[in-house]
Amino acid sequence: MKRINIKLYGFLALLSLLIACEKSENTPAGNPVIDLKTEFASALFGDSLNFEIGVSDADVPLSTVKVQLFYTDDMVQETVIRTKENGTYSGKIWIPFYKDVPNGVATIKVVLQNINKTITEESHDLSLSRPNFPYLTLVSESKEYRMEKVADNEYVASENFPFSVKAYIKAPKVGAQGNEMTFGYEGTSVVYGSIANIPFSNSSSGVYNISFNTLNYSASPFIIAYAVNGTVMNRTNDELFYVDVNLTKDQEVVIDGIEDLSDWWIDSDFITNDGTSLKFAAMTGKYRITADFAKKYFVVEAMLGNSLATLQADGTGAIWIIGEGVGKPSLANAVGWTTEKALCLAPIGGKKYQITVKAGETINATNINFKFFHQKNWGGEFSGTTLTTTSDVILIGNGNNGRDSGNLGFVSGKSLTAGKTYVFTVDLSAGNDKAVLAVVEK
Repeated sequence: MKRINIKLYGFLALLSLLIACEKSENTPAGNPVIDLKTEFASALFGDSLNFEIGVSDADVPLSTVKVQLFYTDDMVQETVIRTKENGTYSGKIWIPFYKDVPNGVATIKVVLQNINKTITEESHDLSLSRPNFPYLTLVSESKEYRMEKVADNEYVASENFPFSVKAYIKAPKVGAQGNEMTFGYEGTSVVYGSIANIPFSNSSSGVYNISFNTLNYSASPFIIAYAVNGTVMNRTNDELFYVDVNLTKDQEVVIDGIEDLSDWWIDSDFITNDGTSLKFAAMTGKYRITADFAKKYFVVEAMLGNSLATLQADGTGAIWIIGEGVGKPSLANAVGWTTEKALCLAPIGGKKYQITVKAGETINATNINFKFFHQKNWGGEFSGTTLTTTSDVILIGNGNNGRDSGNLGFVSGKSLTAGKTYVFTVDLSAGNDKAVLAVVEK
């Protein structure tokens, strides 16, 4: 019985194959016909190019018509239209506006396919040129400035600008098929299609030019005039600029380019202000100074070589604070347990490090829970066995007194006086495992 079934199944399979082959041989391939009703002759970069195409196949239903745009051998854009029946179809294909692409000839391909995957294809040359914008518009949060054309692809706005102008650039629609375009800032360069502000800056406010080139996207000025003692600061983002500099104790610190410097919070542990000049207060060495424009204060951190300093075996280097109840320039920017916000104590010589705080402003007057670390991260730290204190207000946690080992807290019933200034000094002169914390009210 099994042998009979096997023979029967084999016969049925062979019969099905023969029927399929016969059907395939009798199925027409079809003949897709393209009747292009739009002349693809010329366009502008940035256009939405309209087209109209008649399509037909007398034998086989159609599937799709594709309009493809090639820059040299690269397909840069494609529009696909479903063609359920013979007729005329219309659509648009966008002509990308790329940086550094000169006027030239592109290729438009029209590809018509029926449901049997039979294809008819046509290719057409398309002359492309960059639009001749009559003007551009510089768009800031408070005002728009007209940028006049001064040369091919080059536009300039000459106005009484502040030293820093954050704005994007808008180009008007050119031609019947053109589109409004925008240019903004992404990463470290100007890009097409963005409205993120470009951080233009000049050495001073007043009348100066802001320029932009629509071919190569070059823009100016980017004179980041923020400098410390003549060394220009590096840009991290729109709000943060930093510089690594060697500083000598008691030398004058000259900060250029920040017009509202008098409104900034200055960390007196590192830089003192006598009303006429700034002086460096910590010990001579290399430091990273970060200008935080959002909070209007300077973060100063000790360095060893090209990296942020860490505590060395001989007691030199740096000490850092991580934890709760302390922050600069105010408690609104409390460190917490976020290592990136760790505070660097100022090295003052003799293997001593200090931080000055004001109760209720930069330190919580009634509740603190922070500790001293060997680096701006997790790793080495001072514990209840390597740190003691001479203070009768501050305690060092030992795990049984309300604080984990090494964490600072308040002695029961004690607190800081709101509005008073206190200097916390860590002395490592007897060794890193015999650190002594002193807390003095100024």
